[in-house]
Order: sequence, then C-alpha cells, then structure tokens
Amino acid sequence: MRLSIFPLTGAVLFPGLQLPLHIFEPRYRALIGDALVRDRRIGMIQPQRPVDGAPLYSVGCIGRIGEIEAMDDGRYNVILEGQSRFRVVHEMDVATAFRQVEAELIEDDEDETLSFAQRGGFEQEAREFAAVQGYSVDWESVKRLDDHSLINGVSQIAPFDPASKQALLEAPSLGERCELLVQLMQFFGRSDGSEEITTLQ
Repeated sequence: MRLSIFPLTGAVLFPGLQLPLHIFEPRYRALIGDALVRDRRIGMIQPQRPVDGAPLYSVGCIGRIGEIEAMDDGRYNVILEGQSRFRVVHEMDVATAFRQVEAELIEDDEDETLSFAQRGGFEQEAREFAAVQGYSVDWESVKRLDDHSLINGVSQIAPFDPASKQALLEAPSLGERCELLVQLMQFFGRSDGSEEITTLQ
C-alpha cells in the first residue's frame, strides 16, 4: 500500500481517535490537497529525530481527513480520524514535496478486552497519576468508556515523551498497551516537580 505521510514529532494518532492539525507548511498543504482528491487518507508517523528528512519510526497510524477548514491563504485546519495502524515496509523515492512510503496494515484485534483486574488496576493507577499531575477528570465518564477508547485515548493524550508515546503505539495488543501505560504513569507520576515532563500538544 502506497501511503503519503506527515512525519511529526510528538503527534501520535491511535485508531478510533481524532487528532486536530493546523497545516501551514507548503509541502503539507500539498499533502492535504493531494489526499482530498484521492481517498482523504494520510499516514501520521513520528520521525526518529526532530529534523527534516530524519528516518522514520516503523509504525504509524492512518488518519482519514474528517472535518476540514480551508483558509484564504492556503492553510488548513483538519481533524484526522484514526483508522488503522500501519508498518513501514520502505520509504519510496518520489518527486512530490511530501514523503511517501510503502506500508502494510497492522490488523488489531478489535474484540480484545481487558480483564476485570486489568481494568480496575488501570483506573486506580490513572486516578493516582491524575492527582499527582493536578488533572481534573470526570471519572464517571471514564467508567463508561470501552476498553479500546480508554487505553488508546489515554495513550494519545498523556504527557509522555515522544519515545514513550511511540512505544505505546507499537504495543502489539491492548493488554500490553495497558500494562505499558501503567508503567509509564508510575514512572512519570513519581516526579516531584524537579523533573520536567514533556507535554505534547
């Protein structure tokens, strides 16, 4: 599968979730324009270093352009809707301003659920993490979320560094992602204020 990509450090999209983007660079305006006349899909993926042309991580997520606002000066505000994870087979040699890869879809088990103990342990850890970080959370709404929405949602918005977010995206299963998320919350939640925690926008 040929996939046009948007490499952006710190921007991690998960299936079933949304990611707002402000598109202003000419090459990525071209990327959006190209996607709109094709299938409205682009690949969100992190580069291994935050420099132009850096090698890519091996796993990203396909996002479908949902809502879009085209501005008079050529910029776009878009909402990407996460569809499926993908694995990069190789980067293609292209003439377009934006990068493209040959990719294969990663088939996730959408029927996988957490055990009662996993779900309960995660929610308890999340409460402690939120308290340490000073976050206000509607826990009643959290309880109503299905396992995929909960784990993927927290993985996408949690204030972890880009490498940790990438590890969450690459986790092979929902259960393994949950376990890694608990470990990360325990690690980052121990900050006493002397360590800076990277907040991803």
